Amino acid sequence: MLGNFSYHNPTKLYFGDDSLQYLNEELPKYGTTVQLIYGGGSIKKIGLYDEIVAILKANGKTIVEDAGVMPNPTVDKLNEGVRLARENHVDLLLAVGGGSCCDYAKAVSVSVHCNDDPWEKYYIRFEEPDCEIVPVGCVLTMTGTGSEMNGGSVITNHAQKLKIGHVFGDEVMPKFSILNPKYTMSLPKRQMVAGIYDIFNHICEQYFSGEDDNTSDYIAEALMKSVVHSSLIAVENPDDYEARSNIMWTATWALNTLISRGKSTDWMVHMIGQSVGAYTDATHGMTLSAVSLPYYRTIMPYGLKKFKRFATEVWDICSDGKTDEEVANEGLAAMEGWMKKLGLAMNISELGATEDMLEGIAEGTFILDGGYKVLTKEEIIEILKQSM
Repeated sequence: MLGNFSYHNPTKLYFGDDSLQYLNEELPKYGTTVQLIYGGGSIKKIGLYDEIVAILKANGKTIVEDAGVMPNPTVDKLNEGVRLARENHVDLLLAVGGGSCCDYAKAVSVSVHCNDDPWEKYYIRFEEPDCEIVPVGCVLTMTGTGSEMNGGSVITNHAQKLKIGHVFGDEVMPKFSILNPKYTMSLPKRQMVAGIYDIFNHICEQYFSGEDDNTSDYIAEALMKSVVHSSLIAVENPDDYEARSNIMWTATWALNTLISRGKSTDWMVHMIGQSVGAYTDATHGMTLSAVSLPYYRTIMPYGLKKFKRFATEVWDICSDGKTDEEVANEGLAAMEGWMKKLGLAMNISELGATEDMLEGIAEGTFILDGGYKVLTKEEIIEILKQSM
């Protein structure tokens, strides 16, 4: 039975190769001062920085520069961004970059007027904001996280060796996001494929939960097939606009909360992967790819019906004359073959994880109960060992 739910997503999207022009429509809605958030400077290399600055100036905005957002935004960087926003009385946070910039902007948005320690309030106690929230807009240059149309925000605390995500409510979601697939074409292959796997795993985390034969599952299967198809084209030809646009659009729908409706959802791959990232600072999508197969092979017996369906519907595995377990295993093998074609990390040791870290990684993994089996700490350690 499809569970009871509500659905609302307030983010307005502008998609296509001329979508940046719509920034002119959005800017007049948000005061005079814009905090321009970006990463290591790639937006300057592709000319996007100059385009955005010109649009901001044409709209009479005062620009507050907030550069240097790292792939795994830290609590120290968050504190810096909050200080900038407070000192300059910022009216809009404009994130230009990938999911890390969007995540970071949302973390700043709920922290500027917060009287508490944001890390403790939002990432340790998981409380909701009870203060004024500074609006966020996004110009996306990398696909994967879906952060452009959701309330998720992941922050890393190196001192505590914790990488934690908080999914905020509708009021924290970006007010608008601009998606031009051409901006993603300048990414190195490793970043591109890491983002592709992040997309795929977002869908898996929602799909592999519950036994319901519902609309959310059918949408998820179509999205997964689209990712697989377009990813193989993009790996061969990174400048293929159709493939890159399909990947970008799928990334948004993979995690804008639509396909989670009526599902309990299972985010354990993300919990384990994020804990690996807290110790290694490795690329997010690669930490997911490195732990996924050991995790799914561990829980497969408890959700065999869905894993069989995954094999037949997503990977076209023929089930004739085979047991459900054989079909399910063939599906995971097909997934593994696709992952290797993309060049994803297949173990955590190549990401810098060592045996002496496993206990701490397991300790830092939040154990959730939405999947087919609730793991013990010992089972997480065993999954990590298999991931080495």
